Amino acid sequence: MPDVTVRGAGVAGLSVAYACACRGMRVAVVDPHGVAAGASGGIVGALAPHAPERWTETKAFQRDALLIASDWWAAVAQVGGGDPGYARTGRLQPIPDEAAMARAVERAEAAHGLWQGAATWAVVDAPGGWSPATPKVVHDTLSARLHPRRACRALADAVRALDGTVEPDAPDGGQVVHATGWAGLDATGSGTPIKGQAATLRLDRRDLPQLYVDGLHVVPHADGTVGVGSTSERSFGHPGTDALLDDVVARARAAVPDLAHAPVVERWAGLRPRARTRSPMVGRWPGRDRHWIANGGFKIGFAVAPLAAERLADAIAGGPLALPDAFDPALSLPGGRS
Repeated sequence: MPDVTVRGAGVAGLSVAYACACRGMRVAVVDPHGVAAGASGGIVGALAPHAPERWTETKAFQRDALLIASDWWAAVAQVGGGDPGYARTGRLQPIPDEAAMARAVERAEAAHGLWQGAATWAVVDAPGGWSPATPKVVHDTLSARLHPRRACRALADAVRALDGTVEPDAPDGGQVVHATGWAGLDATGSGTPIKGQAATLRLDRRDLPQLYVDGLHVVPHADGTVGVGSTSERSFGHPGTDALLDDVVARARAAVPDLAHAPVVERWAGLRPRARTRSPMVGRWPGRDRHWIANGGFKIGFAVAPLAAERLADAIAGGPLALPDAFDPALSLPGGRS
């Protein structure tokens, strides 16, 4: 009998399972669809911080999660032998006009204090080549890349290496963590699916920073591909790819000349879980003893997963639950606090 049953083999569930297994708990991950079958099976993998302004507890938490990510994912790789595709390569963003320059300078000054010297947000000369086509760009050194589905497989390997199981069906045993993505939010009335579409292009820029241009993440990966995305569709007729992805690719090629002739090698669409509050839901399930929720990551799920998993595993083991108040599942569940 496991000490912890985790329902859902996406990044949220597998990260919690891994953190619990590292604490000596017997863990069973259960997902009838397999590892990274939902939104966590994506292809973009941009781990990017919030802008250093209008600071909140959630922004500070994401900063801290990004700061531990390098060591955390390295440990996952060491334990299980899988490669999550992580690298802290930074990010470049264009500065198209004077108003954007003023914001960039203000944010650079704010980052000096808010990022505590652990990373920088700076206005620099555009390096040319693989870069936004403006004379000046923002370069931040906190952004990182990860290959989503490979990261999930690496987590599953690490869970198994720590004597946990990952299986399609099993009864609940011990404490139960619900990490079932958009379907779980829909079933509880606590959120909705947001469709995202992305593409992989064949172009080797593996050691260069990711770009954020024209509202798109352009992320070089270690396998010689570039992930580009994504859409954010509240209303959609079907879950597959369509003409909106053609527009994403065209915009990326227009903004980044290096991509002009790079062939598309994969088209992907998935449904991302957005909680009612738009914040992740991580914590106790109100009214259900020994049941927990880890869901609603939406756009920041991979970025906050390491630290959220560590904090939730501490609580499952009997310690305090040291998470932002905004993550409280009660806020998104029907009848929750306002």
